Amino acid sequence: MNTDAAHASPLAPEWLAVPEDLNALQAPMWAAGVEKNDAGEVTIDGIAVSELKEQFGTPLFVMSESDFRSRARAFKDAFDAAFADICGGVDVYYAGKSFLCTAVASWVAEEGLRLDTCSGGELAVAARAGIEGSNLGLHGNNKSDAEINRALDMKLGRIVVDSLDELERVAKIASSRGEVAKVMLRLTPGVHAHTHEFIATAHEDQKFGLSMAGDSTEEAGLSAAEEAVAVATSYASIELLGLHCHIGSQIFEPDGFAVAAEKLLGFLAAMQAKYSILLPELDLGGGYGIAYTPVDTPRPPAEIAQAMAAVVRSKCAELDITPPRISIEPGRAIVGSTTFTLYEVGTLKTVRVDAPEGAEDLKNVTYPRRYVSVDGGMSDNARPVLYDADYSAILASRDSSAAPQLSRVVGKHCESGDIVVRDVYLPADVAAGDLLAVPGTGAYCWALSSNYNYLARPGVVAVRDGAARLIVRGETEEDLLNRDMGVPNV
Repeated sequence: MNTDAAHASPLAPEWLAVPEDLNALQAPMWAAGVEKNDAGEVTIDGIAVSELKEQFGTPLFVMSESDFRSRARAFKDAFDAAFADICGGVDVYYAGKSFLCTAVASWVAEEGLRLDTCSGGELAVAARAGIEGSNLGLHGNNKSDAEINRALDMKLGRIVVDSLDELERVAKIASSRGEVAKVMLRLTPGVHAHTHEFIATAHEDQKFGLSMAGDSTEEAGLSAAEEAVAVATSYASIELLGLHCHIGSQIFEPDGFAVAAEKLLGFLAAMQAKYSILLPELDLGGGYGIAYTPVDTPRPPAEIAQAMAAVVRSKCAELDITPPRISIEPGRAIVGSTTFTLYEVGTLKTVRVDAPEGAEDLKNVTYPRRYVSVDGGMSDNARPVLYDADYSAILASRDSSAAPQLSRVVGKHCESGDIVVRDVYLPADVAAGDLLAVPGTGAYCWALSSNYNYLARPGVVAVRDGAARLIVRGETEEDLLNRDMGVPNV
């Protein structure tokens, strides 16, 4: 690399340093098995990205099956070990909303995890994969009657109820069938995770959960959460399993989980004392962070598990209650780093940009920002435009000795906000036809994908032991037109 130009651009965010080696894969953003070969090309389990492009095209989601399985096992093993003396282990539910297909659902079951779903469609995937209903959960703030009936048809292990209205609906549907629905109540403990407003889910002013504070519709002055407990125990068609919470997403510090666990255990103990009922389960949700950029520092599952176990052990002893069976719901932390997206570079252009506000010594000075366009964009990764999410990228098809240049990787959609990677240093000689790889795209990228501008959604390739296979076929133009009913006859 030409070190003469290896200095940070004033346009770069403070956290973004110029890499010492532009050609190096920076851990922990990449899946195990992703390397550079002697030709400088990114490989996964020995398969070069040029081979993947030739066989499957681009854009393409490239997933390591072995890495997915390893991360799933790591959560199960770590939490079972940490909670063995407390409640005999932990039920780990993979959060299917992060990325789900029949192959992934099968891997989840084979590695000893359960599966959390959020819709009838996700239940259909689980059924097709042969997952037993007892190992499934159903979330959602507005479940349809059809979804509730499907959950009962499949004999789901849990339906996570989000409101008093929904509790009544589940009870009525189960009663009409002569069945008992297994229910958990999702509570909002008021813990604010350090995350984007739209993915912080434990504060009061949002659509999820039953408030543990705030106003009540009952004259007794109960919180919505306590009212739900009282109502649930009055229904013969409801088996109240316990409580659930989820404090947010992309969380690195354990403090929020600890506070939420303490609050819910205290509430659980109070409800057991007041209503003389046993609530045997407590789900502490997910939201564990991953590395999207070199400065992200995710915690290993064992560290998370031990920190949470210490809180549960101590709080249960303080409250003098039998510890409930704990469950968790990791999604992103399992699938996120298993996958990278492969793109082909198209047009490039450089613009001059004013120095950032506040840089008085740089007033009236402009700096270059290069736009590198790729053959995908917000249709395969909506997270940057939705959440201001940061990603990284690397030149994947070759090594380069060119100087680093601050770049913005953008998509091909007719939107100025169509940004894939807001700021990254790439070699100055990146050109049309080069391949870029963006790591950390396993979670919420394919799941949020769209056909905006009538782009076909990319396929997903799973690689294991040196072999690649499609687990989700990429769409074709014929797929895009199949639902178009044409011009009606006049």
